[in-house]
Amino acid sequence: MKVLWFVLIVLRVGLGSPAAVATAAETASAVVGLPFAEDFRAFAEADVARAPVRGGVLFVGSSIFRQWTNVAEAMAPLPVLNRAFGGSRTGDQLARFEQVVPPYAPKVIVYYCGSNDLKAGELPDAIFDRFKAFSGRVHQALPDAYLVFVSSTRSPDRVDKWDRVDRYNTLVREFCTANPRHSFVDINPALVNLEGKPRLEFYQDDLLHLRPAAYVAIAERLKPVLSRVWPEQKATH
Repeated sequence: MKVLWFVLIVLRVGLGSPAAVATAAETASAVVGLPFAEDFRAFAEADVARAPVRGGVLFVGSSIFRQWTNVAEAMAPLPVLNRAFGGSRTGDQLARFEQVVPPYAPKVIVYYCGSNDLKAGELPDAIFDRFKAFSGRVHQALPDAYLVFVSSTRSPDRVDKWDRVDRYNTLVREFCTANPRHSFVDINPALVNLEGKPRLEFYQDDLLHLRPAAYVAIAERLKPVLSRVWPEQKATH
């Protein structure tokens, strides 16, 4: 019944873009009975209400990105679409890849995920392997796409795991350096004071998730990279 309900919405709204209709319908058929169903139901409704931008800049990942609610405005005039879903791990990004990435045919993908894996006690090398698998799937589905990895944060809630955070970030940095169409953006310098300690005013009460001022600081590091990458990617077919 839930799938039928989604399809009826698509038909009633009557989007002018066949691609948008297909995206919403495919997403609807994929969400029922799976984890993060509510997130993907919201994505489907958003795609129906407003045809999504295809061939743009797609943000994917966990709650650090999901809670960046004004990311499109922060990255303007870049054509940004946010499809991060909170609580997700790197395995979830793989499991949901077909619903998250190919329907939007992004030319640039901005990826933040791994913090929840680290919190759960997983080892950095295993988390990194799943990021590599995600990269492989991106370039199999979209050979010309560019992948930007945003570093896992050294958040105050998990000081005891900072060595694992650093290990994960180092592995990904080396991978991105060695592979074309990849960039690594370290946002941790934007979140610390002159002594290298986390700026607590940037964090919510849980000492993990970020306040609006933190996203402003992150945008100052991330937007120049995307602004450099986008013109070249925009020109690709």
